[in-house]
Amino acid sequence: MTIRNRISLQFSFIVASILLLFSVVVYATSAHYRKEEFYERLKRKARTTMRFLVEVKEIDHNLLKIIDRNSLSALIDEKILIFNSQNKLIYASIDDKIIHYRASLLNRVREERQLELTDGENEVIGLLYQENGQSLVVLASAYDQFGKAKLRNLQHTLIWSLLGGIGLTLALGFFFAGQSLQPISRINQQVQTITANNLQQRLNEGKRQDEIDQLAINFNHVLVRLEQAFDQQRSFVSHASHELRTPLTALKSEIQLGLLQRLSPEEYEAILQNLLADTDQLIALSNSLLSLARTLENLPRVQLTTVRLDEIIFSAQDELLTIQPTFRILVDYDTMPETELHVQGNEDLLRRVVLNLLDNACKYSANHEALVYIGADKDSCWFTVQDKGIGMTEADISRIFEPFFRASNALSYDGFGVGLSICQRVIALHQGSITVVSEPAKGSTFTVKLPQAYSHAA
Repeated sequence: MTIRNRISLQFSFIVASILLLFSVVVYATSAHYRKEEFYERLKRKARTTMRFLVEVKEIDHNLLKIIDRNSLSALIDEKILIFNSQNKLIYASIDDKIIHYRASLLNRVREERQLELTDGENEVIGLLYQENGQSLVVLASAYDQFGKAKLRNLQHTLIWSLLGGIGLTLALGFFFAGQSLQPISRINQQVQTITANNLQQRLNEGKRQDEIDQLAINFNHVLVRLEQAFDQQRSFVSHASHELRTPLTALKSEIQLGLLQRLSPEEYEAILQNLLADTDQLIALSNSLLSLARTLENLPRVQLTTVRLDEIIFSAQDELLTIQPTFRILVDYDTMPETELHVQGNEDLLRRVVLNLLDNACKYSANHEALVYIGADKDSCWFTVQDKGIGMTEADISRIFEPFFRASNALSYDGFGVGLSICQRVIALHQGSITVVSEPAKGSTFTVKLPQAYSHAA
């Protein structure tokens, strides 16, 4: 079922329920008022007849019957019966019909003093009259032909109004639902035209006011991120192909050189040394690509635990100095923390981030020195890695976290431009941030900020 039909039916069901409830309330209220009004008329008629019979001595039974039958307020199928204290009938307004009554009914009237009930289609009221030492029971009944006719007319009117209202609501609901959902139909048509070849296309955002316009805005944001992902993928493939082609081209050239002519053992040894160097470069590049691919693949499944950030930094410092004894790394606390520096993270991934930042800082500095400062506040922990190396321009900083991008002044150094991209993905996984401040020939400062974990407080 389409959304248009579902909305129309739901709206029609709600309106129909309201109309039905309204009709039932109107009908029930009208029926109640009709009955109460008719009972009141019977009560007045019964009291009037009772007073004529008891209090007016000049009126006998026959004259009273004539008065009852010819009264302006006479009712359809009207009957008035009066009984004495021995339940004997002492007056009946009709003589041509057999009158049935039950002694239990008269006793109930004496107990309750006033009783309202129905007898078939007729309404009956019973009253107890006690005056001048007399205890009489009067039963008055009649058929409310006019009131019930009006009630039937009201019933027919409400039924046809209900059916008409439901039909009109269904038609209008279907029409206006279609009108309201028309922008979504246009969005669907526009979305169907978007492919991998035209991700730059955007949906019409209208006046940017209602929920449908907001849907188009959010979808456009998704398209922007998707286009960026495709661009990064194309850039990744392009850079990876370029990086792989360089050592492969060198390998082919060295092999061709060795096959062109006979060379001395020393020249063959030189070629083999070059082949080894190119092979090492190719292996290093393959390892970097594999590291990037595995990191991106495993990020969604990484288990996070509570770890100490300063311990990770000291561990990374020892590991790097073991590999590169010529490097110099100085670690200090920017602010002395009041508690231990706990963060929610993966120790191996965070150590890789610290290792990469420390290695870059030492590698690009003439003195191979890096300064690390650790700090914390009540919400977060952070550390900065500073160097006095080659630095970067503003243009380079804007792209430094792209895979395979390298600053123009870093091309002469070993590396493939993969490490910082991994660092950014890892820090994003930890809901943190990594920023850089740098100037050419003055060095760079990388700052990593992570939310503090509080589970250790217990």
